[in-house]
Amino acid sequence: MCPYYLAQELARWCDVVVGDYNNYYDGSALLHALTLQNQWRVGVLVDEAHNLLDRARGMYSAALDQRELAGVRKLAPAPLAKALERLNREWNALDREQAGAYVVHPDVPQRVLSAAQNLIGCFSEFAAQAPLALDDAVLRFCFDAIHFVALAEQFGTHSIFDATRVRAGAPRRGGHASILCVRNVIPADFLAPRHGAARATVMFSGTLSPFDFYRDTLGLPGDTGTLDVEGPFRAEQLTVKVASHVSTRWRDRERSLEPIVELIAEQYAARPGNYLGFLSSFEYLQQVVARLRERHPALPVWEQAPGMDEVARDAFLARFEPNGRGIGFAVLGGAFSEGVDLAGDRLIGAFVATLGLPQVNGVNEEMRRAMDARFGSGYDYIYLFPGLRKVVQAAGGVIRTEHDEGVLHLIDDRFRRGEVRRLLPRWWRLS
Repeated sequence: MCPYYLAQELARWCDVVVGDYNNYYDGSALLHALTLQNQWRVGVLVDEAHNLLDRARGMYSAALDQRELAGVRKLAPAPLAKALERLNREWNALDREQAGAYVVHPDVPQRVLSAAQNLIGCFSEFAAQAPLALDDAVLRFCFDAIHFVALAEQFGTHSIFDATRVRAGAPRRGGHASILCVRNVIPADFLAPRHGAARATVMFSGTLSPFDFYRDTLGLPGDTGTLDVEGPFRAEQLTVKVASHVSTRWRDRERSLEPIVELIAEQYAARPGNYLGFLSSFEYLQQVVARLRERHPALPVWEQAPGMDEVARDAFLARFEPNGRGIGFAVLGGAFSEGVDLAGDRLIGAFVATLGLPQVNGVNEEMRRAMDARFGSGYDYIYLFPGLRKVVQAAGGVIRTEHDEGVLHLIDDRFRRGEVRRLLPRWWRLS
């Protein structure tokens, strides 16, 4: 018995259901299907709604890895072997045409789609006759293919189709394969019918600004009403300082280390206590921490490591003791950027040495172009708004109650720009 579907089936006898986003918004969500089937008059409450954008993109994206196909072909039973071979053949033909490491196609190549559809048909027939006869890897690949085909058949301007070349086999053999991805950029087209099926949808978050961005990308109606509730905190509780003499741009990283380290050390000397420092990447974090330990070896420092498990994350946060002293460093947008509740003197300040802008790469540039074509605001929608949201979320850990007081250092000259300051909370007073 599947506990996932059992829990959703029980919704038939419930007045209130508390679940994850995917329980209602995923393409195969049973709660949405039950709503339509039973003509329920539901109200959907979406907590931390700023997270729905990335989650929905994940729900409506699908990828197939050619390296997995190679392994599956060795394990597949005879009835599937021919279909897998056809898919591999068409995939190889597409690979040979790929000129670069990352390529975007205007549409899903029909020959690959047809081969994947054929595989699904063969899989369905075989599974109906012998449902327990498939290896887990074969089963997983076929399920991935079903998801891939479902989204490929709905392909439109809300998504991009890309191929990323990856190494396959031993490097000395020079083997290459690719990952094909139907990558959703604008989930609005998929989410709007879900909103329409509900009697009402109420989304709430501490960071739903600017609202036009979330309305456009989450598929909310144009006449959606908004209520901006005044925050409970006073400007006097948080001293916000902008280090406009520092640039954290990629080309300025090395030059930025010394002023960042000295700013942190000066603040700590002026008011010893627990602080969080946020950097844009693990590499940048390690550079700052290394320089800080070199220049100020007596200053207590600990840092986030890649791939921390729950025990390690708990140990990181446990260092922030009442009346404690030291600086914990973390990557902006990571596990310690949101929902960290360190009230009182467990955290008295934060340093944010980045605007949080996503990396400029092939994928993000294609997403920017898709947003530009739809809304005319590609840079803001892909880079600026998501980046500043992460900054605000991370800084929110400093003041958790009406009695807290702390300091926030925004370290980058771009924090002085008008278009950036407009995205920061109104109750902050920058100095």
